[in-house]
Amino acid sequence: MTPIAIPLAAAVVLALGLAAAAYPPQDVVGRRRLVPAACRAVALLLLFLLIADPLLPGGRAARPLVLLDASLSLAAAGGQWPAARESAFARGDVRLVGDGSPRVDTAATRGASRLAAALRGAAATNRPIVVVTDGEVEDAADIDQSVLRRTGVVVLPREPAADAALTGLELPERTTVGDTMAVSAEVTIHAGPDGALPPDSLGLEVSVAGRRVLRRPLGPAVPGRRRVEFPLPAAVLGPGVHVVQVAIVPGDREPRDDARLRLVTVTATPGAVVLAQPGDWDARFLYRALRDVAALPVRGFVHLGPGGWRRMEDLRPASAAEVARAAAGADLLVLKGRTGSFASGSRARGILRWPSGEEGGAALGGDWYVGAVGVSPLAGALAVPTESLPPLARLLDAAEAPPGGWTAATAQAGRRGTPRPIISGHLDGRRREVVVRADGLWRWAFRGGLAEQAYRSLVASAATWLLAAPDSGVGVARPVRAVVQRGQPTRFAWAGDSVAGDTPVRLESDSTRRTDTLRFDGSGRAEIWLEPGIWRYRLAAGGGGTVAVEEYSDEWVVRPVTLPARAGESAPAGGREPLRTRWWPYLLAVLALGAEWWWRRRLGFR
Repeated sequence: MTPIAIPLAAAVVLALGLAAAAYPPQDVVGRRRLVPAACRAVALLLLFLLIADPLLPGGRAARPLVLLDASLSLAAAGGQWPAARESAFARGDVRLVGDGSPRVDTAATRGASRLAAALRGAAATNRPIVVVTDGEVEDAADIDQSVLRRTGVVVLPREPAADAALTGLELPERTTVGDTMAVSAEVTIHAGPDGALPPDSLGLEVSVAGRRVLRRPLGPAVPGRRRVEFPLPAAVLGPGVHVVQVAIVPGDREPRDDARLRLVTVTATPGAVVLAQPGDWDARFLYRALRDVAALPVRGFVHLGPGGWRRMEDLRPASAAEVARAAAGADLLVLKGRTGSFASGSRARGILRWPSGEEGGAALGGDWYVGAVGVSPLAGALAVPTESLPPLARLLDAAEAPPGGWTAATAQAGRRGTPRPIISGHLDGRRREVVVRADGLWRWAFRGGLAEQAYRSLVASAATWLLAAPDSGVGVARPVRAVVQRGQPTRFAWAGDSVAGDTPVRLESDSTRRTDTLRFDGSGRAEIWLEPGIWRYRLAAGGGGTVAVEEYSDEWVVRPVTLPARAGESAPAGGREPLRTRWWPYLLAVLALGAEWWWRRRLGFR
């Protein structure tokens, strides 16, 4: 039985039944009813077949659908974009693929080489498929083999050449004026057929706003991948937001993969400040853990009695005025023990309070074991077997929780008695606060293993929640990443108190001004596509900042061919086409309905 036989038989039976019901035998018009009934049956039959849309044999051979890989790699040095474009348009109907961008230009501007999703969609058209690419496909392993077997692949590889590329760059996004940033760069060197790069002349150059601040030699240009690390004093940048460029010098045949950009904010005060009085074990372990897990500079001060305040990193003396300035400018303020009124006047978005009984409150000694954990922003960090956690040394009687607050953990004396809250959080206006009312959490970090991981996760989760409070300088949306590669979208995350909504944004670079709208999806993310450059943005709802798009793209770097050339399976002679692509079913349906109407008028029906 042919594929069209079943839907055709069902459509015939249903059309005849409905037509007969509309013109029953007992009508006074007699046999004259058969003509309009037949017209209605034909119209209904064509309607049902168009809904089923079967494939008809014997149609003309469909024009091939050509997927042209429009990624940047075809426009790189040695790429064959003109030849690929000419070959694609000579083979059939062209569709540019590579990434999910909404751009409709006909240039090689895509920031990725992904074909799997486009091939799945093309296979649904039942047309011959041809892919024109350079073979450097990211998701070649994800392509459905059944689709690939019927796909012809034309590969135009790029011409090999010697090249040095800066494929990776890491440095802190935020630091203070007195700190030294650790810069880590990944350099990848490819040797060409005509030899290698200059043997000893390559170096890394760091510049800000066109001003060179540092140069470091790279040594011999040995093919392969290596990591180069060096210090960069924040003082050479100065306070403010800076776009730092690190580049390989001198340039080579493909200069667009030689330089990378990073956005660095240098502040006079650190992002997180820990104040401890006294400097007990909990304060020391908290300071170390916060430095490890927080994505911002951390400064600690400890009060050592007659010695006054000292820096926790090196125990150098610090004046009370310096401590007050640091606390006032911190984004995250940690107050351990007797820390006075440092919280008043601080612009901190989040405060972690850790009283130890110095400011009143009944201290309850003994072995206190963490028990039931409530639903809270820190629940994931404490989702560990509680029997593996060492007991706490003591806890303070908790005051009545503020309205709308939450409790993350409770503890019981000797695993018995009433659970008492030890970690809680709440909102104080636009500021977030977490309160820890137990001593001895350092034992978790000292124990190691699962207990240490629980301690570090607890500190990281608390810092994340505290810093999630809105920043008036940023506004209702903040960039997910301040710097993206060319051909990639700049993504924003909703940071407002209300439900995410469309937000107009004005963007300005050195040569361009534009207005756009951030359209947030259900997860609170929005994206816009920008050309390479440094962009200053301003949200209509207030707040703004700086984002950048690098000239660099992973597509510029030479990669191995992962999708080899192949001939696709031949389509059946004559091909098969969906019924909806033919013109005659629509014409016949209209003629049948018109004929039925005319006969009904002759029979006196309305």
